[in-house]
Amino acid sequence: MGDRREFEMTEADLQVLLKACRPIPLIMCQYGMPRSPQETANAAWGELGKKMGFDFMSVKPLPSKGDRFFTAIAQPAEHDAERA
Repeated sequence: MGDRREFEMTEADLQVLLKACRPIPLIMCQYGMPRSPQETANAAWGELGKKMGFDFMSVKPLPSKGDRFFTAIAQPAEHDAERA
C-alpha cells in the first residue's frame, strides 16, 4: 500500500465529479432502477483514482486549499503493475 499524499484534480475532473453527484430522475418506462447518486459518485472517484494513481476509498478533502485538493493513498499506475 502506498503513502498518503496530496493531489490536485483539474477543473474538468471536478465538474465530472459534481455532475456525478446529481440525482437522476426516474423515468417510468425505464427497465430497472438507475444507479444512486452515491454509486455514480463512487464510480467517478474510481475512474479519477485510476487516472491519477490513488485509492479512491481513501480520499480526504483539503477544504483549506479549495475544492480541487485532497489527500489519498497513492497507488502505482495500472501500467506499472502490469510491467512488474
